[in-house]
Amino acid sequence: MHVKSATMPAAAGADDVEAAWRFLLLNWIVLGSLAAILALCVLLTSFSIGLLGLLLAIGYVGLYAGFAHANANSPKRRDPQVMFVLGACAQIVLTTAVMAPMTYVAAAIDLPMQDATLLAIDRAMGLDWAGYVRFIDAHAMLASLLNCGYTMISWPLFAIPVFLAAARRYQRIEEFTFAFIAALAATTLISALVPAIGVYQQIGLDPDTLKHINPGAYLEQLHDLPPTRAGALRHLDLLGLSGIVTFPSFHAASGVLYVWAVWPIRWLRPLVLLINSAMLAATPLNGGHYFIDVIAGAAVALLAIMAARRIGQAIARQQLLPAAAPMPAMVPAE
Repeated sequence: MHVKSATMPAAAGADDVEAAWRFLLLNWIVLGSLAAILALCVLLTSFSIGLLGLLLAIGYVGLYAGFAHANANSPKRRDPQVMFVLGACAQIVLTTAVMAPMTYVAAAIDLPMQDATLLAIDRAMGLDWAGYVRFIDAHAMLASLLNCGYTMISWPLFAIPVFLAAARRYQRIEEFTFAFIAALAATTLISALVPAIGVYQQIGLDPDTLKHINPGAYLEQLHDLPPTRAGALRHLDLLGLSGIVTFPSFHAASGVLYVWAVWPIRWLRPLVLLINSAMLAATPLNGGHYFIDVIAGAAVALLAIMAARRIGQAIARQQLLPAAAPMPAMVPAE
């Protein structure tokens, strides 16, 4: 997996690689804590998680993390690119496997719905959601582009570590991973305090009347959220969960995170700006989100990025995890 690029900067210094290694270990600690919280929630509530999906997630994470750490400790085949790409992929999968069911646990708290408040905020800002939907739905090509843009939340998760590793921006990989974890955890927590189902239902617009917009994500939430709040949905299959969060929008948070993550790679900037702008524009339509959901999601992402950068700086100064694994295990063998 050692990738070379004509635009690759000079090899990452030993200090940079060591700081990234310590940050990776910190991310494992954070993820372990979140997994423990999920396990405790399952034990103390009536929720259960399907065994097949759980075993597949554990197997994937274990395989990738195992190969990553084996490479890090190999005296002959050490390669930071392998370590950080495989390690980041394992952590990203574990993040989604832990936090997707946590969105259902959060929804089960069953606090009063806030759709009316969120719609009122949109209108107070002068934003006409119904007019936006009518305009996009009347233009088939534009709607198709935005439908495609909305689906772009998944592939960058695994492409970003590869591109950053090719550019030898190892600490950026770990900062992105931490920001992704933090943003998803924050949106899940806030969604429990500000529950909502989405704007289609609030304004009385039947999604089936749309000609070109695909509101599939909204319909999935409409299918899962009410029975979760009512106590009827308690068995969770990791293979079929998409997360049920309205405010703040994690699609919006992801769009901001993805642009920030690869911004150091100049040739990628136009592409990620185009793709993630489409995803942001599609979020109110395909996900049935209020505009304030998008704004709040972007704000969560910015705060997660600030936290990741500050932690990265502290780790680089060896103020956090100063006694982590020894540096020699992370240097490519000569």
